[in-house]
Amino acid sequence: MRRAGGWSSKRIIHDTSRLGCSIMIKDLIAFKLYCLLYSSSLHLTASPCTILLIPFSNIICSTMNLSIVIPVYNEVKNIGEIIKRVQSTKLAKEIIIVDDGSIDGTRDALQKLSEQNQVRVILHERNQGKGAAVVTGLRAAQGDVLLIQDADLEYDPRDYPTLLQPIEEGLADVVYGSRFLGAPHRVTMFWHMVANRILTLMTNILYNTILTDMETGYKVFRREVIDGMNIRAKRFDFEPEFTAKVLKRKHRIFEVPISFNPRDYSQGKKIKLRDAFEAVWTLLKYRVMD
Repeated sequence: MRRAGGWSSKRIIHDTSRLGCSIMIKDLIAFKLYCLLYSSSLHLTASPCTILLIPFSNIICSTMNLSIVIPVYNEVKNIGEIIKRVQSTKLAKEIIIVDDGSIDGTRDALQKLSEQNQVRVILHERNQGKGAAVVTGLRAAQGDVLLIQDADLEYDPRDYPTLLQPIEEGLADVVYGSRFLGAPHRVTMFWHMVANRILTLMTNILYNTILTDMETGYKVFRREVIDGMNIRAKRFDFEPEFTAKVLKRKHRIFEVPISFNPRDYSQGKKIKLRDAFEAVWTLLKYRVMD
């Protein structure tokens, strides 16, 4: 509970009372003492209570209704693994996969998963592009908070708690997972990094903001953010269009650091040079129109 000048010393360390998850200092002290006694009596090097070493900001006590939208195109080698990783977080109330006309066996794999009631699958009859698949998924999602997850294993679902925290605490309407805020990442593809930085700089100049990673695939937001928003993007221009419209609507955006394991073109990376030029045009276009 916040007071002028700092945190209250009597009440709650991490105010999640509106979520039915209050933690009292006296309870924590008692629990810590128990943990120390438990570990010493059994001569353990670590007790099962080492959860106290985790920052409270990383503990997700959430009743939010989270929908995960996964656009997919020709990811038969990765689709099973990404679903496994998403489900292992135990945070998603709904997983929606939109197959954008895959021809490599992805649809067969999704059919089996759908029959097991693990995911909700939507099929595009032909390939339309990532943006079109994302829009289809967002329209079908029923959650109060929506998270976009790529299927290529570049983004790690273990970052979900970090992504969700600013929304849970009422600090943000939209959260971007930034690849350039110091989290662990694979070192590769210099010119892609340069292009990302240029596009982000252009976004900051045109829309008077201070983003570090406009093109990130990890975007999380409240449902109200897209109410009445007409997204026209079909390909990778979804990122600049969505960003432009969010900024013009004055929604509160937070960035948080995320890990990143990019693949190269030999591993199936799909974004091309033409997409960078489309992003430039999209940023300019939506600066003066909606």
